[in-house]
Amino acid sequence: MAGNHTQIEFILLGITDRPCAQTPLFVLFLLIYIVTLVGNVGIISLVRVSPILHTPMYFFLTHFAFTDICYSTVISPRMLADLLSEDKTISFTACMMQFFTFVFFGSAECHLLAMMAYDRHVAICQPLLYVTIISSRVCWQLVASSYLFAFLSAIICTLYTFGGSFCGSNHINHFFCDVVPVLKLVCPDNHSSEMLIFAFLTINVVGTSVVIFLSYISIIRTVLRMCSAESRARAFHTCGSHLMALSLFFGTAFFMYLQPPSRHRSLDKVASIIYTVVTPMLNPFIYSLRNKEVKGALVKIRRRFLNHWQHGKVVSSRT
Repeated sequence: MAGNHTQIEFILLGITDRPCAQTPLFVLFLLIYIVTLVGNVGIISLVRVSPILHTPMYFFLTHFAFTDICYSTVISPRMLADLLSEDKTISFTACMMQFFTFVFFGSAECHLLAMMAYDRHVAICQPLLYVTIISSRVCWQLVASSYLFAFLSAIICTLYTFGGSFCGSNHINHFFCDVVPVLKLVCPDNHSSEMLIFAFLTINVVGTSVVIFLSYISIIRTVLRMCSAESRARAFHTCGSHLMALSLFFGTAFFMYLQPPSRHRSLDKVASIIYTVVTPMLNPFIYSLRNKEVKGALVKIRRRFLNHWQHGKVVSSRT
């Protein structure tokens, strides 16, 4: 496949090659994608209309929900189309763009999760200085830096992956243009590029993981020094949703990317489905069902809606 890159076409082998399984999988993943969109748009809308949620934690959460929407949209529509289509070819440019946007939003999620861990660290360990340290300006700076680092990561990984030569088969044994299956098609003389990308992704993931780890070490030490059992329970509860989201995202990401290429196997597709399709759907439920403030905001909006509806009904009956 060496030569003019614009003339190269790849073939995505997809999730399964069994025709009998493709339609049920299409229905399942379509429902998951719809729930993902509704759930994350709902979180963003709820935070915007509820003054009680106008805090730094929910500011970060809205951006996290936004990246979940984009992250899922990069993968799901193409995957759904391929499940119903016999033609699974994807052009070099389309594959490169999917790769770039996937790395961009995936890296942004890593950094946003780290920012959310830092926010919880300041809220629990330095509560009296929280408003000063995590100001509105700082929130925007942290989010902007997350997107900037994500953009640089995506640019570097994309250039080193698609800037070389491709040899042999053009079949990508995956359902989207992911790092590992695309690198398997790169010519052996580009091994240094593969190692550079692997090292960069490792630094990116491990770097944000270190921030999260140190934040929670500090949180645990502070909580254990609290005298009241109720205070300790309340502090751990505020971190529960974030810890669940961390476990889902980083658990599968570490499994997928932080192992030698020779050890990658069929379970990689399952891991990829979890963090690209399932996790973005679960995050809104994790942050709403376990969070008293979100549930309280939902109750207030429901009451406001019912009062407005009843008032409108009374006015219409009088007229």
